[in-house]
Amino acid sequence: MAERGKIAVTGASGLVGSELVSMLRRDGFEVRRLVRRPAKADDEVRWDPDAGTIDAEGLRGITGAVHLAGDNVASGRWTKAKKAKIRDSRVRGTALLAGALAKLSPKPRVLISASAVGYYGACGEEALDESAAQGAGFLASVCGEWEAAAASVREVGIRVVQARIGIVLAPRGGALGKMKMPFLLGVGGRIGDGQQYMSWITLEDLVSALVFALQREGLEGPVNFVSPTPVTNADFTSTLGRVLKRPTVFSVPKFALRLGVGSDMANEMLLGGSRVIPASLHAHGFRWEHTTLEPALRSLL
Repeated sequence: MAERGKIAVTGASGLVGSELVSMLRRDGFEVRRLVRRPAKADDEVRWDPDAGTIDAEGLRGITGAVHLAGDNVASGRWTKAKKAKIRDSRVRGTALLAGALAKLSPKPRVLISASAVGYYGACGEEALDESAAQGAGFLASVCGEWEAAAASVREVGIRVVQARIGIVLAPRGGALGKMKMPFLLGVGGRIGDGQQYMSWITLEDLVSALVFALQREGLEGPVNFVSPTPVTNADFTSTLGRVLKRPTVFSVPKFALRLGVGSDMANEMLLGGSRVIPASLHAHGFRWEHTTLEPALRSLL
């Protein structure tokens, strides 16, 4: 295991990033938060992915980096402009950070760069570990470019972990925050036929796994950051209804979803799930706090 060090974090104000920063500090790491505005605190480093600028001096001495920044894929319809923003925020931002890390002396030991289980596309019931091929669709294409931008620093000896993150369940915000109110009102239900898989992970386990990956020297390449037990949307729906003690008799038809958010977004994010298995984390000895859905939801809610 690597010793504690100084970790740079992008997306540090987001749902995952803010929790990660807190855990790193509790565990004895020093943190440098990358911010898009002028730095106001000693732990802040300015960068501007749109302008292609980064304060490389502020990164000097870091031993690792966790890159979480990127435009929210679930906010707004996937117009041509929105798709470009999603792609550019990930690929350009990653390339900018990777370029800066490659030039540091001494260089950091590790870069953990966020990706998503969207890499695999919609694969039905097939169980997918990290060896599975890249899927089809917009999200899969973005994830492939995103991961390639991060992989460039391997050439200078930096260990790279491409964190393929599933649906993050948190007490507040994120996917569960959007689902909770309709279910409490008694109008929650399955999406489409409900047979699409949802590969989930609690926020607590995700952040613990990111810290684990920072320190586990042999862990590299694509890594699935999900729980060991993905479930279908129908199972998720019935379990959430049971935990909240609410009926789940409603369903959202496919055509309504496509009308509401657009065909591409509906097909890839809501109707076309994937059954993803965390083989790499399991092989390296990571221990989940929440391995099955119902106890996880009861703990969160």
